[in-house]
Amino acid sequence: MALIEDLKWRHATKAYDPNKKVKEEDLQKILEAARLAPTSSGLQQFRILVLTNQEIKKQLSAHVLNPEVMVDCSHVLVFAAWDRYTEERIDSIYDRTTDERELPRGRFSSYTDKIKSIYLPQTAEENFVHTARQSYIGFGMAIAQAAELRIDSTPAEGFDNAKVDEVLGLASKGLKSVTLLYLGYRDAEKDWLASMKKVRNTMEEFAIYIK
Repeated sequence: MALIEDLKWRHATKAYDPNKKVKEEDLQKILEAARLAPTSSGLQQFRILVLTNQEIKKQLSAHVLNPEVMVDCSHVLVFAAWDRYTEERIDSIYDRTTDERELPRGRFSSYTDKIKSIYLPQTAEENFVHTARQSYIGFGMAIAQAAELRIDSTPAEGFDNAKVDEVLGLASKGLKSVTLLYLGYRDAEKDWLASMKKVRNTMEEFAIYIK
């Protein structure tokens, strides 16, 4: 039940103490949880940009809701997904997989040919819808790991993706921003949500059993 208790503890933090910083060893645990997340076909279609530079955070804060949260938090994690699938990207992942498993390259070619036939004819927009969904799995893992460490977090979708992409030069990396995750430690006096009861649908409403 430890994970359940961790999730009961956490909330979307509304104010951070700018003087409290997340330790590097704890940050690495959060990143590792996201890195180990499952993804479709094991392709790891997303990356995480780690922001601590205050000038960059201030620059980006002009393009987000709750800018003071971005500025005051310890770290900003930008979850960014592949802008599209390519033959090279798919082959690169599977070449690494076969190499590390000491298998011959091309061992999974029948499968990679199949997924190439599905994704490569699609538009870039269709590809991004799929790659972005993969990033949310790692996003959830990162939130859960932060909660286990009693590190506060705030998931954020309320931002200008195009501006964030521009400031961080994501196009040159073949990436597009999907979500932001603020990490740090709450300012107990200013975080108005911290004292409020966590409210969710009842299990009877939430889980629908099909018999």
